[in-house]
Amino acid sequence: MKKHILPILITGLLLAAGFAHATDTVLTVAIFDFESNDEAVRGLGPKVASLLNANLSAEPHIITVERTELAKALGEQELGLSGTVSPDTAAKVGHLTGAKVLVTGRVFKADKELIVVAKIIGTETSRVYGELVSGTAAASITDLSTDLAKKIATTISEKGDTLVAKVESREDRIAKIKKSLNQSKLPAVSVKVGERHFGQLVIDPAAETELGMILKECGFTLVDDKSPQKADVEITGDAFSAFGLRKGNLISCKARIELKAQRRTGEILAVDRQMSVAVDITEQTAAKTALQQAAAELAERFIPKIVK
Repeated sequence: MKKHILPILITGLLLAAGFAHATDTVLTVAIFDFESNDEAVRGLGPKVASLLNANLSAEPHIITVERTELAKALGEQELGLSGTVSPDTAAKVGHLTGAKVLVTGRVFKADKELIVVAKIIGTETSRVYGELVSGTAAASITDLSTDLAKKIATTISEKGDTLVAKVESREDRIAKIKKSLNQSKLPAVSVKVGERHFGQLVIDPAAETELGMILKECGFTLVDDKSPQKADVEITGDAFSAFGLRKGNLISCKARIELKAQRRTGEILAVDRQMSVAVDITEQTAAKTALQQAAAELAERFIPKIVK
């Protein structure tokens, strides 16, 4: 029995030590329906997207956004699951879905060839790469999609650094927020963000803690119900996290935060939301990290609005 325990412990230590690298290489990818408007290929676009989703979900360095979740996230938006997504709208889709990379494209016939072209877009950098596969007019769309998925996976792996923005340090983010405040007189602020994971209340809410820490570091006076001072601005909201999927020893969790800032007079200063995805070797840590990331990203554009 003891012979088996040591390798497990060593593996755990190696995972912990190399985890920062592991999270850098795992990217969240959203796959949109490919355009297939020509009569000869009508209906093939959604099939290609589904096949790509199935193939790419098996890649160790890729986490795909479930198509039902993608449709739900974009349901109230002008964007659908069509191939009309562009670099200009990529950032918006990234905020709504937590995806770092979008894949879309087109299926068409040219002469006697069936051609599938993919467009790979970074939601943070708007960088675009293209991949193409082709076959005879009678070629199997399953085989073509499998070949295209391999090319897309290779591009994402090799070009990941250009598809995803450089990770901003906490110090840089705080400095940027402070600069945007323009030495304004900062109001006293209260923060109440309800948080759930799998429908259960969370004892130590990560989103509220992260947002409070950032406000404090930026020079705001933080108050609560027990403070003698009343809040000039109340920040309220909801946050939830949910299990995404498991890949080997890594677990992904998705998080969403919705915030509202309101003066005591009732004036609403800001309303915003943010989604994020995080990967870790435990579900609890992945969920907390996703919430912290979403809170930090949201704080950068939300906090400056409450002093105006």
